[in-house]
Order: sequence, then structure tokens, then C-alpha cells
Amino acid sequence: MKQVANFINGQSVTTGNTFEKISPVTGKPVALIHEADRATVDQAVAAADAAMSGPWGKMPLAQRCQLLYKIADEIERRMDDFVAVECEDVGVPEAMARTIFIGRAAFLFRMYADQAREHLDQAYNFDTPDGGRALAYTYHRPKGVIGAIAPWNVPMLLLAFKVAPAMAAGNTIVAKPSEVTPQSATLLAEVMKSVGVPDGVYNVVHGFGRESAGEYLTENKSVMAYSFTGESTTGAVIMRAAATGLRDVSLELGGKNPAIIFADANLDAVFPGSSMSCFSNTGQICLSTERLYVQRPIYEEFVERLAGVASAIKIGGPFETGVQMGPLVSHNHREKVITAIESARDEGGQVVYGGEIPEFGDERDGGAFIQPTIITGLPESASFVRNEVFGPVTHIQPFDEEDEAVHMATNTAYGLTSTIWTQDISCGHRVASQMKSGLIWLNSWQLRDLRAPFSGHGLSGVGTQGGRESLEFFSDVSTVTLKI
Repeated sequence: MKQVANFINGQSVTTGNTFEKISPVTGKPVALIHEADRATVDQAVAAADAAMSGPWGKMPLAQRCQLLYKIADEIERRMDDFVAVECEDVGVPEAMARTIFIGRAAFLFRMYADQAREHLDQAYNFDTPDGGRALAYTYHRPKGVIGAIAPWNVPMLLLAFKVAPAMAAGNTIVAKPSEVTPQSATLLAEVMKSVGVPDGVYNVVHGFGRESAGEYLTENKSVMAYSFTGESTTGAVIMRAAATGLRDVSLELGGKNPAIIFADANLDAVFPGSSMSCFSNTGQICLSTERLYVQRPIYEEFVERLAGVASAIKIGGPFETGVQMGPLVSHNHREKVITAIESARDEGGQVVYGGEIPEFGDERDGGAFIQPTIITGLPESASFVRNEVFGPVTHIQPFDEEDEAVHMATNTAYGLTSTIWTQDISCGHRVASQMKSGLIWLNSWQLRDLRAPFSGHGLSGVGTQGGRESLEFFSDVSTVTLKI
């Protein structure tokens, strides 16, 4: 069985403790992961800290950006290798891994190289009170060692959202991928070394959260800021730890995202869009839609047609022809999703389609597969409607008036994304202005310019990511003012 080691100061580092990575497709072990103890994590942080005063810390911005371009080129050159480990870890269909998980990750390294060169510093001319003139300009310094804690649902892409802007701003990294999806972060370390990134700039530690690599990383006071994507409860733990020393945090957390479908919506666009937003990546996307509010004149048709779409989704392994949905990431996570579906049944919900474990008659029966699931008939107070499930599930609720839909959609502690489907553009903009979400889509879903800011409201996050906002987070800014 292959082994996946930590990566510290340009070298692979093994430890005495290992754990198995289990395939979500077959349920069989595929790799042995070396868990970092506290000493190993401290070693990684020390290497990152030392690199700040080495060649990396003295490297001009233009040269850093050239390295980021080389990283992107090498990711694309090794595309098949990255796709293989993402499919092995997550079980995602190969086409999605190639275009989104890895393709967008490479794009981010180029994008942040361009953004850093073009938009990092600013200058202003202004009048002084005595009638003279003055010049104010800014310069940005890296914060230092960044703890980049990535989730398991889109491992490489969401790690790149942290690593690319942090490196563009001149920081060094200790990356902690999820214990469930450890391989692409380690493969990225090979890329870094091969293109000439100085030792210590990018380090990887493997392990779990509590009493493991995650906790040890957040307790190390030499880490100057944390970027985390994951559950809201874990985000709160990281925020508490970071409060010691007043270290910065950027947190993209959970969501219970709504979509509002008005009776005038173009249903030919709504159904493929809604199917993607509910079931893409087996519902394991923080931007997924788990609450659909459908205007009553089209409600029954909508439920029937979406159930038909769900029943036609091909479920299978990553490299099967025509597969549209893979397994959940683990058996443990599948149990959580099944428990949520059972709670919906207990609270009076009707499972219109799905909720069962598919049978294949081969090794896939050992995997963590589940059917896409559509539920109706629950009150807004039901736990299934209130709490994030993070699976291929959605609840459909009818509404009559616009205000009613807005109230139900916004009556949540989360605020990550919202989607609105209507051909009345005035209605669309009016409703969008009332959504308490960081991302709001009109007549589309997952359509993004990665330069645009993205933030979660309420329990969905702290801070803003994307484009210039990420560069600002990973920088300490100074303003110099000169009287002319």
C-alpha cells in the first residue's frame, strides 16, 4: 500500500503513527497516512518561520509571481496525477475533478500572481489644509506563517484558494488537509519543490483535529493567521484558539442555502440548474442548495419533474462512462446523511425520491453511495430544514407571495448563498437585495468570477475571500504620507 508522508522544509517526513485512507468507492484501504504529532507540527511551523528570513523573504514580487505561474503550469502538466488522487480520495466523477477541482486550482495560482502585481499597492494625491499637496501610498508586507486548513469536499481547489494568495503576498504556509482527503496537498508539495519554491515555504502536516495536527497547528503561536474552510463548530474552535495573540482568521463555514423559484421562471433552465445545485459532488459543496421554495402554481409540476431528473442521475465510480454522481466521502458521513433523512421522516416529511443505498452487485457495494433525495412536507421548524446535511438532499416547500418566500429563505442562522429563478428582472433584483448571503445567483448557479469577493454571513463565516480581498487578508498594510 502506498504511503503518504508529511512534507516539511522540502523533505518527506514520516512518523510512528499512521492511519488508513479508505476509498469511498469500494470501502477498501488505498493509502497509509503518516499522522503528525505535536513535535512534527512545530517542526513544520519552524521551517515556515525560518523561510520568511531566507531567500523567499527577500524575493521580489515579480519573481514570486513567476513561481506561481510555474506552479500552475506544473499542476496542469501533472493533471492526470492530481485527478487520480482526487478521485481516489473523494470519489468525484473524473470530469468534475479535471475541470473544477484541478483546473480551477491552477487558474488561481495565475490569477493571484496577476492580482498581486496589479492591485496590491495604492497611491493617492490629495490637498492639505494649508493649500499644499501631499502623497499617500501603501505597501504590503506578508503576515508570516499561515495555517491553511482545508476541507475534504473539494480538497485541491479549496486549498489553492488559501495557498495561492498567501504565497502571492509573500507568506509561508503550513497546510493541514482533511484526514479524509490527504493526497492532493502532498502532491502539490512535489510540484512546489520541482519548480524551485524555496524549502520551508510550503509544508504539509497530516492528521485529525482534536489532539492531533489540527489542534497542534492552531495552538502554535508562531502561526500569524489561519484560513479555514469547514464546519461552523470547528471554525469557532479555531477562532477561540486564534484569539490568543490576536491572530487573524478567515473562515468559510457551513450553509443551509435556499433557492426561490417563481412561477414565471424558465423551467428549462431551472431543472438542470437545480439538479446541479442540489446533487453536484453528491451535495458535498458548501454552496449546494438544500432548501427549494417553489411558487404554488408550479409546485406540483416542479416536484414531479425534479424527482424525474434525480431518478435519471447515473451513480457510480469516478471513471465510469456517463457517471454524474459519485459516493459520499466516507461511511461515517453517509451515516450522518442517513440519520438526517430518517429525522425528516420522523418529523412528517415525505421522501418523494431517494433516501436509499443503491446496490451494484460488485465492489462498489462496499462504498459510501446514496441516492439523491428529495423531501417535501416538513415545517420550517424541522431540523432537516434548519441544519446543514451536506449530502445530495433537498426539501421543497411551496409559497404563495414574494414576501413569504423571502421570509422563509432568510429565516436561518446561515448566510452563504442564495439562488433566485425568475424572468421578471425587477423581482429578481428586489429579492436579491433582501437575501442575507455572501453569494446570490439570479437565474444560474455556481457561475463565478473568482476575482469577485465572497463572504459568509452569520454562521457561514468570518471575513471575505476572492481576488484582492484575499491578498489584503494575507498582508499587513502600511501607509506612508509625504507632504510635497
